[in-house]
Formats: sequence, structure tokens, C-alpha cells
Amino acid sequence: MHPIAHLRTILRHRHLVLRHCIRAGIPVQGLLHDLSKFSPAEFIPGALYWQGNRSPNEAEREKYGYSGAWMHHKGRNRHHFEYWNDINPATKCYEPVQMPTRYLIEMFCDRVAASKIYRGKHYKDSDPLDYFYFGMQHDRPIHPVTAKQLEILLKMLAEQGEDKTFAYIRHIRKEAKRRGE
Repeated sequence: MHPIAHLRTILRHRHLVLRHCIRAGIPVQGLLHDLSKFSPAEFIPGALYWQGNRSPNEAEREKYGYSGAWMHHKGRNRHHFEYWNDINPATKCYEPVQMPTRYLIEMFCDRVAASKIYRGKHYKDSDPLDYFYFGMQHDRPIHPVTAKQLEILLKMLAEQGEDKTFAYIRHIRKEAKRRGE
């Protein structure tokens, strides 16, 4: 069990997400980001399966075939596209719902911070985009508009860097606020 190392990883990740959320114009979301990771349902498995180079949820999933910590986490944190699935009244099936802009932005900040934490000194601005493409190969339940919006931001980061990407994000956040989103 690695509670101190896991706590250190969570705190480093939250600090990076907060810095990114401030740059993106959503500081309160940065302050509230991933607070559920401190709950026993998430912290204990995280400490048990911590490795330092990937999410402990992956190791828990390898052992049991699912991750209870992940299921707890995704159901409480709106910056995960997996949260945004609901029953379509027409089809009566669970389907992805388009994410509101502020949660899309937080998801971007989260993915960049996670890549920086897990890749360490080997991090490149293209890493979050590579991770996105890897995930999309596995038929993940993300709304097509949300997927396209996230891909645009991740491509911009890979090709133009953080400064231009965060400037663009602040612009789309202002537009979303103007629309009442």
C-alpha cells in the first residue's frame, strides 16, 4: 500500500489542473477538481494499486475486471465524458450527451495535467492528443460533438502550444457564457 505516494500524486495532479483551470478562466472548477479522490471509495484503492506511472484504476481493473474507484469517480465528476450518458427518450437506450463547455474545458485541463504527471520529464504537448486517439480506437461512449471539440483543443495544444490554446479556450468560455451556458 502506498498512501503517501498516492496522496502526493493526487495533490500534484490537482495543483496542475488548478493552474490550467486558472489559465482557462474556470478557477473555481480547478479548486473543486477531483475532490472525490479523497473519499475512501477512491483513495483506498488508489493507495493499494498506485504505481506512479499510470492510473491505479488500471491496475484495479486488471485484477477484478472493473474498477470500483473509477465507477465512483466518473459518477461524481462532470469533467469526465463518461458522466454524460443518459437514456435517450426516443431510443430508451443509454447514449452520450454533449458536454457543456465549462466541463469540456476542465476535461482538457485534466487530460493535460494527467499527461504531465504520468509522462514526467518525457512529456510533450502531443501526449494528450495521442492518449485521446488511443482511447478513441476502443469505441468509447463520447458524444461526437464533444469528441470533435476536445480533439480541436488537443490538436491546437500539440501544434501551437499552451499559450495559444489557453487564449482560445478563454475565448470559447466567454462565448459559452454569453450564450448562457
